[in-house]
Amino acid sequence: MDQKPETNPIPQAIHDNLFIVNTLINDGLRTDGLIDRRFGKLVDTKVRASLNPIEGVKSYDVSIDPCWFRVFVPDVITHSLPVIVYYHGGGFAFYGPDSTPYDGLCRRFAKMVPAIVISASYRLIPEHRYPTQYEDGFNVLKFLDDKKNRMMLPKNADLQRCFVLGDCAGGNIAHHVCIRASQHKFQHLKVLGLVALQPLFGGEERVESEISCENRLGLHLDQTDFYWNVIQPLAPDEKWDRDNGAINVSGPKAIDISGLSFPPTLVVVGGRDILEDRQRNYYVWLKNSGKEAYLEQYEYMFHGFYTFPQLAESTHVISVVKNFINKQMKFKLKLKLHLHSSL
Repeated sequence: MDQKPETNPIPQAIHDNLFIVNTLINDGLRTDGLIDRRFGKLVDTKVRASLNPIEGVKSYDVSIDPCWFRVFVPDVITHSLPVIVYYHGGGFAFYGPDSTPYDGLCRRFAKMVPAIVISASYRLIPEHRYPTQYEDGFNVLKFLDDKKNRMMLPKNADLQRCFVLGDCAGGNIAHHVCIRASQHKFQHLKVLGLVALQPLFGGEERVESEISCENRLGLHLDQTDFYWNVIQPLAPDEKWDRDNGAINVSGPKAIDISGLSFPPTLVVVGGRDILEDRQRNYYVWLKNSGKEAYLEQYEYMFHGFYTFPQLAESTHVISVVKNFINKQMKFKLKLKLHLHSSL
């Protein structure tokens, strides 16, 4: 499915779902910086892993203290499959690999790419502050790279063809994980690409898409303000603000990646997402840093649209990610053959 869907009105059922979810989340965000999770649990239904294939994909869970991840294995016969490491969204504060939207999304990635998908958990704010989420995210790659943990994965999982994906807060984490990965010498794992699905970024100065938010859906400005306020360390130094490199990744205090082997990156943007302009700025910053970057735009889509399988755009974006992954794998193969022939 390569042709982008024609624009259709967003079904009323999705509007209702977004309203209910945002209302319950907002009711749980307290002014003292804590979260009353009783409200969030009403909309965060959980799915157990299943070794019996569901829609052609089986799943199982692996502990990695103090976190865990869920492995999705497609029912396909092939000697080698790429590995996708996925970091879920939720503003660093909600959801997990067993949350219904993310279990379904990773299952679709596993089947449609196809790939071995590793959906990683990380500790949540406000109970765990920066840099916990980034450390948890990178620890997954280090765990996979350790030879003694190889038995945790299917035999046809090819860690030399690893891709890092994330949405919302998970997209932010994925970016920082790739920075760490480009500075680390892995023994067996190779990150070939990054996919940032509507990543959560911020900054001191409001951007236009945050200001003109009356036609935006799926994420509210007061929610992002809350997340940025409570992710900061309990004892931040005087330099901590929303322009720090963790939040405003392409801003004045951004980490310089020009000299790093930062992987090719696909940035997915929705035109009804309040973060739209920050995501576009990220894409431009990647290009200006001399990195290979691609931008996929869905003019009428809202934040988190890819978790609604009934939308044609949700299926389309998976095909776009599949094409990106295949392109990077073909390039690696050509490079390998070229190097071999030159010896």
